[in-house]
Amino acid sequence: MNKTLAALFAAFVMTVTACTNQPATTVSLRILHTSDVHGYVLDSLPRIAAYADLCRRQMGEGSVVMTDGGDVLQGHPAAYYYNFVDTNSQHIVAAAMNRADYDVAAIGNHDIETGRPVFDRWISECGFPVLGANIIDKKTGEPYLKPYEILERQGVRIAVLGLITPAIPNWVPEVLWQGLRFDDMLTAARHWVPIIQERERPDLIIGLFHSGIDETNGIHTDDYCENESRLVAQQVEGFDLILYGHDHRRNIERVATPSGDSILAIGPTSTGACLCQVDISLRKDGRGRVVERQIDGALLSAAEMDAALQKAGRSEAAAALADAWFPEAKVSVDNYMKEEVGIFDATVHERDAFFGPSAFIDLIHDLQFELSDGAQISFAAPLSFNATIEAGMTHVSDMFALYKYENYLYTMRLSGREVRDFLEMSYDLWCNTMHSPDDHIMLLDSVLDGGRRLGLKNMAFNFDSAAGICYTVDASKPDGQKVTILSMEDGTPFDLTRDYLVALNSYRGNGGGELLTRGAGIPLAELPQRVVASTDHDLRYHLIELIRSRGSVTPRKRSNWRFTPDEWAPAAIARDREILFPNQK
Repeated sequence: MNKTLAALFAAFVMTVTACTNQPATTVSLRILHTSDVHGYVLDSLPRIAAYADLCRRQMGEGSVVMTDGGDVLQGHPAAYYYNFVDTNSQHIVAAAMNRADYDVAAIGNHDIETGRPVFDRWISECGFPVLGANIIDKKTGEPYLKPYEILERQGVRIAVLGLITPAIPNWVPEVLWQGLRFDDMLTAARHWVPIIQERERPDLIIGLFHSGIDETNGIHTDDYCENESRLVAQQVEGFDLILYGHDHRRNIERVATPSGDSILAIGPTSTGACLCQVDISLRKDGRGRVVERQIDGALLSAAEMDAALQKAGRSEAAAALADAWFPEAKVSVDNYMKEEVGIFDATVHERDAFFGPSAFIDLIHDLQFELSDGAQISFAAPLSFNATIEAGMTHVSDMFALYKYENYLYTMRLSGREVRDFLEMSYDLWCNTMHSPDDHIMLLDSVLDGGRRLGLKNMAFNFDSAAGICYTVDASKPDGQKVTILSMEDGTPFDLTRDYLVALNSYRGNGGGELLTRGAGIPLAELPQRVVASTDHDLRYHLIELIRSRGSVTPRKRSNWRFTPDEWAPAAIARDREILFPNQK
């Protein structure tokens, strides 16, 4: 060996020896995770951004990662305004998330619901990647969005894999996601985790999922399950942390993995009211290999974030940010919300809808009949739980209380038997089976409020009542036998064997809540064939235009259905009303 080669070899040996003899190090990182903010970006993100900035100051730059689990484009007037009214300015949701310094996000079903022009525009304006490994472009067979992102923090290589619930076709009209498909999360995770491990050699793999934790809830088909976050953790080896959303559950738990270890799965509630904080400690040996991981999580309320800011002497930070962020956009949204729509001749309360016909829901039925193409029956449910619209001049802001979601209106063809079976499932979700006059008439569950008081067991937006028919709901009968349809509202006979045109929202018409599939027994693939007509804009838009064209509306209660038995129901309704809506008549 000549002297030059010998010198090079000696230098190489010294370098390798020095690398392998480096002392072990410990790296501390913090993940801050939101999900289901639902457009409340100017309400909640200033506080969260102030808290994130505090964490960066305390832990050092490069030690904090901010993630979001999707559903940011729907649910608040600010998001709606920039989705559909002002489509030329920068989208307020992208601007606010950029200002909050997010590092990566997943996309949610309500983001898809806005339609490809809207969510494509939002993604293009985000200063961070928006992930969706199981959203596939049908033309190419490849992911439509970036499947994963690699983040480098303090010498730690972090892979973030983004997945979305595949149940979107059950809720969202295909016209809004044309050209895409949504693959099963388990299948996608099994495909991508080995690729990430081999290609990227990460120190950590994080699952960023827009899918709930509890696989026993939500939609199940032969091909997929709506809420698969826990299932992915349990069945796909390689994840170190699962950050999730979609189910609006404030939850933290350890999940057993295939190897027998356990990993943290954590999700916040909605609207930015809660922040997931995950502290990660990684111990690396002299070669830079991770030899020990400690991952702990906490759920921080808005009050806890405020307390931390106050303790650090930054109590004015959140308020100052809220005042400073996008003042012109705030004025534009406020002016839009103040626009006059029409006069309501009476005050309407959504809470009345749980206990029988109500002027609130029946107003929606009336407007759906007017907007639909010859519908004879209408289905509608309470969407906001306890909204009130006062008598007098209403404004655009009131229309967000009248109708919460950006659903389209469908007119569908259903048989009389399917109408009845649809209602049977709706009231089975809604109504208890009474065995005595002292029983609850509402289906309640103390678990939903930590045992402190009773709450509804199921989601109220699946409690569809009907207009156009007269019927009774016998709470003393078992599930599946409660509804008796007496006649059409005009007094003509109702026929189980004939077809009817039914007005209902697109969420329901695509299979949402499974009232048409599991309830009425219509195969999911057959639902599009049953759609006779659809509106060209969301239902709230048409409600606004219709009320404006009238100038005024007179909400009226139809009185076309009631709970029975007559000797039990009134007292039970009064008791349960006080439980659900204390001191509100």
